[in-house]
Amino acid sequence: MIATTIRTPPAATDFVPLAEYQSQTPASFVDGKPVLHLHVAGAAASAPKEQVARGVLAVFPADAPTTTSGENGVADEEELVEQQVDVYVTSESFIIFSPAAEAGVSIPYPSISIHAIKQLPSSSSAAVWMQLELSDGGSSEDDYALIELTIRPPASAAAAAANTLYEAIAACSNLHPDPAADDDDEDDNDDRIVFEGSVEHEALEGFSGVLRGASDGSLPPPMPGSGGWITADNVAEYFDESGNWIGPGAEVGGEDEEELGEGAGRTRARDEVEAQDSVNGHDGEEDAENKRQRVE
Repeated sequence: MIATTIRTPPAATDFVPLAEYQSQTPASFVDGKPVLHLHVAGAAASAPKEQVARGVLAVFPADAPTTTSGENGVADEEELVEQQVDVYVTSESFIIFSPAAEAGVSIPYPSISIHAIKQLPSSSSAAVWMQLELSDGGSSEDDYALIELTIRPPASAAAAAANTLYEAIAACSNLHPDPAADDDDEDDNDDRIVFEGSVEHEALEGFSGVLRGASDGSLPPPMPGSGGWITADNVAEYFDESGNWIGPGAEVGGEDEEELGEGAGRTRARDEVEAQDSVNGHDGEEDAENKRQRVE
């Protein structure tokens, strides 16, 4: 997704404070101003210089101050750019604005692929680290920039400021699920593996991953050549212990095994059964003790 560059800082009147929003019932949950979950002034934003060189984040101009990252006082080779910013965590987007650069950026939440608490090696303070996947507006959908952005609350903030910032970002991110992830979930539900111990298919207990079920929890369609449903009584005829198909239609030595005969797996009608009994010499008047009564 594309981050939107802004040239004027957001105003307090652009948002509805979270406390105010929670204390009233809005006329509409769709229209209206975005809800401001958190505002942090004077935070420090940093990112690898190489990653922001393409100008995707306007808060880091070409002449932005640089520093180096390191641990235990030893700097490594990664050069960082750093800028003081104001942070606005809103229900609509994640906004950072740099007064020095007179520019900011509004970042869609689905573009924040990862965010976490980061303990800074140079001090006892913490920051919020996030990985952004931002398109630069090119013609290809795959043409995007991967940026590791770190937001460090000001030293004057409370010790738990990084946790508060993290929780606010998490809450707003939950309001904007990734559409691609939703599509993947739907595909998984439509073509689901039935695993061992499934309560919906107890007849398959002992066989793992041998059949694919439907999204509504029903049994899968009959296997090719089976002539009907595969149940606990006949499943061993069609699958080996590893779950491989061995029943009719399976290839053995490059040739197909013989298919089941005509009528296999079909329920015969009553008149067909009676006609067969006549051919076999049964007149239908056998002793009741030797023959179960037919249910109409």
